[in-house]
Amino acid sequence: MNKELFFHQIRKYYPIAEATASAWSTLLQPKTYGKGEYLVKEGEVPNKIAFICQGLAYQSYLPDEGEMIIKYFFPENRLAASVTATMTRTPSHFSIVAIEETVVLEYDFAEFRKLVEQHSDLALFYINYLEKHWVIEKEPLEIAFRTDTAAKRYEDFLLSHKHIIHRLKKYADG
Repeated sequence: MNKELFFHQIRKYYPIAEATASAWSTLLQPKTYGKGEYLVKEGEVPNKIAFICQGLAYQSYLPDEGEMIIKYFFPENRLAASVTATMTRTPSHFSIVAIEETVVLEYDFAEFRKLVEQHSDLALFYINYLEKHWVIEKEPLEIAFRTDTAAKRYEDFLLSHKHIIHRLKKYADG
């Protein structure tokens, strides 16, 4: 498992020190999920965060009406988790499923939070990551979901996800 790639991606958010990387590295556990396997199951209390090294996963939920809704895709070099459920230690409202064989580095969130308290550079990484993915990226998506038509959202999806569209078609076909 390539921990160097992991830390290369992490340092795009904030330049954590080698000592911090070394401490975090002890938490990283390699795991492979087969196509269709759950990284997170709806209704379960998750405790891990997964960095996608190779593969692709999606986040989905099943509303009362019964038709599954895919909310997000996790390609390589992204952290995949039910963040709110993991932070609050409550059941997840959605699932994360591997679309294809997916190789990850996982770490226990509670142990990671202990490191955040010990390493200020890790805290700054964490803040920068959350700001980018939970505010800057997520807010426009939430607004679009409420204001744009389904056709407009689909058009935007095709433009923003062109790097994985061919993999999604392969998943749907096979």
